[in-house]
Amino acid sequence: MTDSNKPSDCCMDATDSSISAGDALKMIMARVRPVDGIEAAPLRNALGRVLGRPIASPINVPAYRNSAMDGYALFGKDIPTEGTHRLKVVGSAFAGQPYQGELNRGECIRIMTGAKVPEAADTVIMQEWVERDGDTAIIDPRTKPGANVRQAGEDIQADAVILREGDEIGPAQLGLLASLGIPEVAVRRRVRVAFFSSGDEIRSIGQPLEEGQIYDSNRYTLFGMLTELGADAIDMGVIPDRADAIQEAMTQAAGEADLVLTSGGISVGEADFIAEAIQQLGEVHFSKVAIKPGRPLTFAHIGNACFFGLPGNPVAVMITFLQFARPAIQRLQGKFERLSPTLRVKAGSPLRKLPGRTEFQRGILSLDDAGELVVKSSGRQGSGVLSSMSSGNCLIRLSDETGNVQAGDLVEVQPFDLLRH
Repeated sequence: MTDSNKPSDCCMDATDSSISAGDALKMIMARVRPVDGIEAAPLRNALGRVLGRPIASPINVPAYRNSAMDGYALFGKDIPTEGTHRLKVVGSAFAGQPYQGELNRGECIRIMTGAKVPEAADTVIMQEWVERDGDTAIIDPRTKPGANVRQAGEDIQADAVILREGDEIGPAQLGLLASLGIPEVAVRRRVRVAFFSSGDEIRSIGQPLEEGQIYDSNRYTLFGMLTELGADAIDMGVIPDRADAIQEAMTQAAGEADLVLTSGGISVGEADFIAEAIQQLGEVHFSKVAIKPGRPLTFAHIGNACFFGLPGNPVAVMITFLQFARPAIQRLQGKFERLSPTLRVKAGSPLRKLPGRTEFQRGILSLDDAGELVVKSSGRQGSGVLSSMSSGNCLIRLSDETGNVQAGDLVEVQPFDLLRH
């Protein structure tokens, strides 16, 4: 039995003041508002940014009627109802080089994919269905009038809204904007997030370790997750376990940032000064959530800045960030809200859990021999076992009322890549 499955760690005390994971998230989203400030970003610098205003297309796409394939452009009325019919080939059209003459009944032109269809023509017959005989094209009834012609504005009509306020700009959106000739876009300013670790046992990498000390991994984990979200990360380092130092750091962070993150020092203990500082400086909304790992999670406000006091254990830091801080940052960014993607898959092995709180176990999602998705535990589930996050590729979310899970039972899975993006 691993440390994460001991009954004493799973049972909830009748006097426990923790709120549920669902209630915690609702409270967070009700108290967070998008940041003010919109700036112009050149298109190449807009990747990962969030639109501050909707964008309407300045042009039709396609801008003109064009051919959907290589073939022959003609009048649909010239297509025979039976047998074959001969048309005179009077010219050709290429993409960027339209046919300049006038097309009459009984005539056609050779046309390439994307080329402008002559105004009088309404149909394109693909080249495989046309027989050439010198300057004559022999056609049959297989093509219906109007076929293989893309109409102007068929994809996007001029003045139609193509991207909404709050949409994130990814590679596809960059290409779409470029196809419309849009050189820059209005985006929300980056959300500023200040973060630090606390604890006299914590050392930054590059410093020698003395007895009882550990290297600070949490700041690097937080930096990575904040960078993936496109936030402006303000790393304040490791703050000593002194009440004055903690209070000064939190005051400075709240003055500079839209959101403050701390890791460690949030429990009620002799040397845990963050809980004391937040009580003095801000308004606490909750300080415990009924989840595992990550129960000692605080959400508060210091002035206008949101505050999350994350646990000190590395896995608990990642899970509480992904489940609670990440949605808050996305709300601050003004992102258009979408449902979090989850999967329902079969458990490939038994999972131990006692009812009482929502639990996030690290798992490995893969295909079984039948080609179906299955999830297995990634190993030891202790909140300090960061390797279980590194070797896993998903979180297995087990609800409050769920008990032990048997192999073959359906469970809810949150793949890491979908969580992060």
